[in-house]
Amino acid sequence: MLSVNLVDLGEGFAAFWRERHLCTLSTARPGAAPHVVPVGATLDLDAAVARVITSAASRKARLVAAAGPEGAPVALCQVDGRRWSTLEGVAVVRDEPERVAEAELRYATRYKPPRPNPSRVVLEIQVTRVMGNV
Repeated sequence: MLSVNLVDLGEGFAAFWRERHLCTLSTARPGAAPHVVPVGATLDLDAAVARVITSAASRKARLVAAAGPEGAPVALCQVDGRRWSTLEGVAVVRDEPERVAEAELRYATRYKPPRPNPSRVVLEIQVTRVMGNV
């Protein structure tokens, strides 16, 4: 799986993904329409990894986990008027405390500190394609 170089997309792209915007996360349901939900997300430009914190029991986490260790194809999109950006990639569920803590810290920086959740996991999305006009 090849990731993209997000740093080369410029400061406008980076700034857009630092601004406080809600996103939508689209995952595939077996034999059905996509599962699309609003989420808070963060983007690590250097690693080309987007992160979404969620409860392990959430539908999105269960759909990603069901794909196995290879991960699940997903799309993460944010919109602000005419500006928009969609990140496509492969998501995996991580429950290691240090990965969850890093995702919570990044979330707190972009949004606000998340409420306590002992069943929290992080969906890590290795970005493989970017679309948009930012």
